[in-house]
Amino acid sequence: MAHDVLSHQPVTIEPLLELSDHPECGGLALFVGTVRDHHEGRAVRHLTYTAHEPLAAKVIREVEQATRERYGVPYVRIVHRLGDLSIGDVAIVCVVRAPHRAEAFDACRYAVDAVKHGAPIWKEEFYADGSSAFVEGCCIRDDLDDAAPTPHRHHSHTSHG
Repeated sequence: MAHDVLSHQPVTIEPLLELSDHPECGGLALFVGTVRDHHEGRAVRHLTYTAHEPLAAKVIREVEQATRERYGVPYVRIVHRLGDLSIGDVAIVCVVRAPHRAEAFDACRYAVDAVKHGAPIWKEEFYADGSSAFVEGCCIRDDLDDAAPTPHRHHSHTSHG
């Protein structure tokens, strides 16, 4: 069943958990990314997420499917918020249901990293001094390159050689 993977409204976590479904799953991993009040030593007042929405939705759905296949988990749900967000607002939610905790944790981390690395979603931070800047997306884990679910990835401009 298709679900919204992008939201212009605040994300409600409870409906994503589906606690009564998947009785075979003893593990539920949940990651909630929120807007923090600083970045690289600068005070952040708020931010805006924009996206190429059709492509971002496609990429997120591909990440969900790739995560289910890679980790053998029956349920992966990701929702990314778009628009203006304040400090403390929920920016991304990822829920994974799995038979055991190890694959739930691993699958959740993989899915969040893959979305952060591959979805065409841009974050503009607005600072206390009145300036703003787009924050370059980056991948936390290097090992996603060999299993990334989509070729649409942002790369850092630094060389690792």
